[in-house]
Amino acid sequence: MPGPDHRPEPGDDADVEEITDDIERTREEVGETVAALAEKFDVKQRAQQKVDETKVLVVDAVTDDRGAIKPALPVVAAAVATATILLGIIIWRRRR
Repeated sequence: MPGPDHRPEPGDDADVEEITDDIERTREEVGETVAALAEKFDVKQRAQQKVDETKVLVVDAVTDDRGAIKPALPVVAAAVATATILLGIIIWRRRR
């Protein structure tokens, strides 16, 4: 939100058109300020924007440049290794 234009108010010798233009500018500035404040205090919209940003980050993290899902080989390999070790321990304990 840019700051307001600090234009001087129309002087005492201003005609109706200058005063009307000044009033319109002031209305626009107040309208922009109110809109900016409303957006800032709209918690639901800000939360949704944060969710959308997080979705984009997650999609970028799990996909490659072509949009295909990156292989999760290290995770799968670790899970298989852990399962194999646990199965080996269970079999070894039962045989004792």
